Parts: sequence; structure tokens; C-alpha cells
Amino acid sequence: MIHEIATFTIDPDRATEFEAAVAQARPHFEAARGFVSFGLQRSIENPDRYRLIVGWDSVDAHMVDFRASEGFQSWRALASPFFVSPPAVEHVETVI
Repeated sequence: MIHEIATFTIDPDRATEFEAAVAQARPHFEAARGFVSFGLQRSIENPDRYRLIVGWDSVDAHMVDFRASEGFQSWRALASPFFVSPPAVEHVETVI
């Protein structure tokens, strides 16, 4: 299993709306092939910064299967209006 970590910067005055949009988008992730887990975290020191951490069976499950799906398009339509800048996305794996 790998984790996708997407970092978003949003207007902190719209945090409640953003969190609601991510919650609304969650089923699109859960329905995706290779989906494992889902979590959204907000920075305490920087309340305009969030991290979406999604567990996938593989990088391809995220980058090929999910990104080519209607679910991804729905996710982007719900969340992208809140982005102040493009999200930064990386994939990590547990080594220890």
C-alpha cells in the first residue's frame, strides 16, 4: 500500500465550506478501484493548509485508474474552487 499526500492552500475563511466539499467528495474516492483509506488533516500552525492523505493499493491505482475516472472529475469540481494555488501531490510508502 502507498499513500497519496496532497497539500492544499485555501482561504481559511472558507474552511468550513472546503471541509464540507471534501466530505461530499469522499464517496468518489471510496468507490475507486484500489482505494484503501481516506483522511483530511488541517495544519494548526497554518490554518490555510490542509493535507489529504489517501491510501491506495498502488501508485497506478491513484494516477491511472482514479485520475481517469468520473469520480476524479467530480472530486476536482467540488474541491478546486477553494484552492488558492495548485495542490502539491506526492506518493509515499512506509519503509520501517
